[in-house]
Amino acid sequence: QVQLIESGGGLVQAGDSLRLSCAATGFIFKNYAAGWFRQAPGKEREAVAKVDLSGNSRLYAEFAKGRFSISRNNARNVIYLQMNSLTAEDTGLYSCAVGRHWGAMQYWGLGTQVNVSS
Repeated sequence: QVQLIESGGGLVQAGDSLRLSCAATGFIFKNYAAGWFRQAPGKEREAVAKVDLSGNSRLYAEFAKGRFSISRNNARNVIYLQMNSLTAEDTGLYSCAVGRHWGAMQYWGLGTQVNVSS
């Protein structure tokens, strides 16, 4: 059974940092691209960052460039999202996902809530 379980969210102040983690089980993790997505209240879900199978190639949304960093540990089956210089606009439900290609995610976690107070 495929499971993706996010953790690391919380309430922080503007300017703070958070590190999100996503633990994957039930499939061969190293064979899947991975990504982080977020959904703010009243808005559609949007991609934040994606990483290829090896972790060597990364893709970031414009708002994430220079502030966020995605990484993965294939030995531990974990995806990370380091978020720095957070603003209130970063508030939302952050979910991880995996897929055979980073353009087509197949499995999703339930998400971890990030709230940034200004």
